[in-house]
Amino acid sequence: MTGPLRPEFHEGQVLAAADLAATVTYARAVAVRHARLSHDWGIADGLALTTENRTDAGTGARYVEVSVQAGLAVDGTGREVVVPSPVVLSEADFEAVNGADRPTTEPYPVFLTAVDRDRPATGLASCAGAAGPARVEESFQVLFKRLGDERLVADQQPPAVTAAPAAPPVPWLVLLGFVQWTDGHFTRVVTVARGLGPRYVGVRADSVSARSGELSLRARPAAGEGEPALVLSGSDTPTLVYGLYKGTGEVDPLMTVESNGNLTIAGSFSGQISAGSVLATSGSATDGMLLPLPSGVSPEEVADGRVSLHVHVTPRIPPATSGLTVPAEATVDGERRVRCRLRFYDPDSGPAVTEQPGAVDFLVLATVAATSGGGRG
Repeated sequence: MTGPLRPEFHEGQVLAAADLAATVTYARAVAVRHARLSHDWGIADGLALTTENRTDAGTGARYVEVSVQAGLAVDGTGREVVVPSPVVLSEADFEAVNGADRPTTEPYPVFLTAVDRDRPATGLASCAGAAGPARVEESFQVLFKRLGDERLVADQQPPAVTAAPAAPPVPWLVLLGFVQWTDGHFTRVVTVARGLGPRYVGVRADSVSARSGELSLRARPAAGEGEPALVLSGSDTPTLVYGLYKGTGEVDPLMTVESNGNLTIAGSFSGQISAGSVLATSGSATDGMLLPLPSGVSPEEVADGRVSLHVHVTPRIPPATSGLTVPAEATVDGERRVRCRLRFYDPDSGPAVTEQPGAVDFLVLATVAATSGGGRG
């Protein structure tokens, strides 16, 4: 098996059509291999389904005219699919595929696929006469499918590494979204249905570097106010910052990791307790209340023994002008429920001793034993 063949030319060579075609084929093959193997396929820009309100002249019913906006997608073969201008979806094409279905509110999938279209030569004819098309338009087609056919996207298999950049035997489907159909018209556009939606291009890389010395990662193309961002700075004071964009385009830090390992957070910290550490909570509770767990500790961790609790309670003795108040009980049961009873004796009121619910001050410590591996088992 040979590798890719690159055309070479020399002075005086008679060039055949195959020689010239080879120069185009070689460049196309390089481009599609890069797109297919170095990136994840999907929508690169635009191609949103948009609507315009309309009224049926015969029935007066309201519906929407749906258009695919201009944009670019890269399919799983590495081929670019360019939609140069907005395209209105054909209701007749939809009816030809799904018109026989019973009325439903379930949205139907809309796909984009690449299509080659031969175009005749526009210049002077050659001496040998016309032997075929002189141009091939790398065009597209919008396809409607049946309910549930959005699952076909996941079943598509890319061609082999050495596959030539030719149209695939089966069109590669790029999901654009979904449309709802009612009484002969489109009535709504849906982006995600039945757990599936459009996918977007990605990159396959084990390292990403920035020439400016600062690398930003954000959830949307535009740096909109209030949008999250992760910024890695390699300046004189290297930092890793997570925050939200301000109106000025700068990032307002919510969490900062400095080069010396110092961590600064703007909010509260919660999470799993690490081995060898202790978390605590304290406060006051009355008889019958459940004591809270320290932040970051779950009841499941206590139940299965991963976290040990140490509870200390001190009964609160209310001030009295006369008589005597003593604690009869100040305990916590296995469910962390407080049991507190206070006994009162006032000789001025008689010989009887009364007992009432009381309150305690509590301290709850949660600990995880350090292990030889340095973490929890």
